Amino acid sequence: MSMSKIKIALAVTALIGFSSSVTAEELRVGTASQGGAFYPVGQAVSTLVNSHAKDLTMVPVVTQGSVQNPKLVNNGEVDVGITNNNLAVFANKGILAYKKDGAMELRGLGALHFSILHMVTLADSDINTVADLKGKKIAIGPAGGGTIPFTKQVLGLHGVDIKDITPSFLSYSDGFSQLSDGNVDAAFALSGFPAGAVMQARVNKKLKFIKITPEALATALGKYENYNEVTVPKDVYDMDDDSVVLGVNNLLFVRADMDDEKAYQITKAVYGNLGEFQELNSHAKQINPENSKKLKIPLHPGAARFHNE
Repeated sequence: MSMSKIKIALAVTALIGFSSSVTAEELRVGTASQGGAFYPVGQAVSTLVNSHAKDLTMVPVVTQGSVQNPKLVNNGEVDVGITNNNLAVFANKGILAYKKDGAMELRGLGALHFSILHMVTLADSDINTVADLKGKKIAIGPAGGGTIPFTKQVLGLHGVDIKDITPSFLSYSDGFSQLSDGNVDAAFALSGFPAGAVMQARVNKKLKFIKITPEALATALGKYENYNEVTVPKDVYDMDDDSVVLGVNNLLFVRADMDDEKAYQITKAVYGNLGEFQELNSHAKQINPENSKKLKIPLHPGAARFHNE
């Protein structure tokens, strides 16, 4: 082959490569504030899509969290979201936090890890149970995050109203930093474990979970079908005892009108490479693939195609 033909061939090859990169569609996945579990999970999901999905790329987006993400997916500001089973059901029914938005058409791609309600204070605090929170200043996560509705329910189970506390609406990182500095009495986070914000606070201070009474725990499990009892081993946050807490399963979701092949490619990239997912993110080790078939909202047809293969 002559030098001129080689140059032409190389130019064509470069052009094809450039063209394919240009035509790859960039997707956005709504996560949460930094310091919780959703953002690094979203980073890992994006890495998997970038590596394994055909003609798709993805970037994680910081959001206000699990309450806001259904709204962002519904109005097209992000393409994929992370939330929990409870909120996904509420969004599709158009109730509670989504009453003004109206009923949505959201569909699941697959189950993720459990989020637990971290209710944490300093180890030497006189706060031991939820009832002790009356009159206290508490960081309850960013406005619009999933920690707030969960917190209201848990407080109510102990006869405490949100009006009985002084809430501080901070990101998880800022909230637990404020706890370490003594500016709030407790910090809450609905997050997978270990949560980065809690781990950072533990560097400077000894921590403990605020206890849910056995009676309240039993009532919660009976009243809220999506809640689960989760035991956090004491060595996760270097505490004195194991802690029994409430948790809820998280999920990846999209709008019902997403193209079937696109939804399939995303699902296959993430759940078809679960080992790699677990290497990228420790929370992925808590994923039970069978839970993807037990979500409280319907699976997207493209996702169902993968999970049934």
